Amino acid sequence: MNANPHANAPRDTPLRACDAHIHIYSRSFATRADAAGFVEQADVPAYRDVQARIGTQRVVIVTPRIYGTDNAVTLDAIRQLGIANARGVAVVRPDVTDAELAKLHEGGIRGIRFTLYTPANAVVGFDMVEPLAWRVAELGWHVQLHWTAAQIVEHQALLARLPLTIVFDHCARLPLPDGATHAAFTTVRRLVDAGRAWVKLSGPYLDSIDGLDARYIDVAPTARAWIAAIPDRLVWGSDWPHATETHKPADPMLLDLLGEWADDETTRERILTDNAARLYGFDN
Repeated sequence: MNANPHANAPRDTPLRACDAHIHIYSRSFATRADAAGFVEQADVPAYRDVQARIGTQRVVIVTPRIYGTDNAVTLDAIRQLGIANARGVAVVRPDVTDAELAKLHEGGIRGIRFTLYTPANAVVGFDMVEPLAWRVAELGWHVQLHWTAAQIVEHQALLARLPLTIVFDHCARLPLPDGATHAAFTTVRRLVDAGRAWVKLSGPYLDSIDGLDARYIDVAPTARAWIAAIPDRLVWGSDWPHATETHKPADPMLLDLLGEWADDETTRERILTDNAARLYGFDN
């Protein structure tokens, strides 16, 4: 008998399924001098083992905050995993050159991330979002926002001005007990309805109160609300290697949660395959 009660196998994973949010950590690349939070055994070989367990074939790698604006670890991971099945989301500042952006694009980067939900260790700011958005829009990229729900509401005028696709991290960080009744749900829904935005179904532990032992059951209504409202504008991500968590969930269990949130296999497959292919430019 498996000693880990949370390591149950996922439901059948469709061909070309994408894990749209992971991080790679490697000692081969320098981290910020003031950064903490390096995750051991979270390199490409370790992630290949995760893929084998959950059955995904495509992946989107997001540069972890400990590398600041050095995206070399992400570019290297895309190269190792193969650009046909891997994409990346980088972190840059306004001083990035056009040549650097072109190199990132060639390496598989398709978006830039603004992690601003907490000022701790942030390497970008709200003042950088709009000027950088105009620059990367020319490459067909998106901006990915890890903001609190309150920040989404506060900056909705800024969001409305952005000239490109917006991807909201981790279910748009709707806090409990509000969940989908929070004003940020309406803000994001308005952007989605205008063809401007997507949401990642990822990181259920970030806003769960019930926690791992309860399989993050309190987040299920929020996830189901997103699935009911915008099924064509959702992607799923494991958030491996779960750097925020002391007690890390099993990735097969996280994928299985998607099957519990989505009542039918057609919707689940759309989230894992077709939606991800459209957002990240994978060939079907």
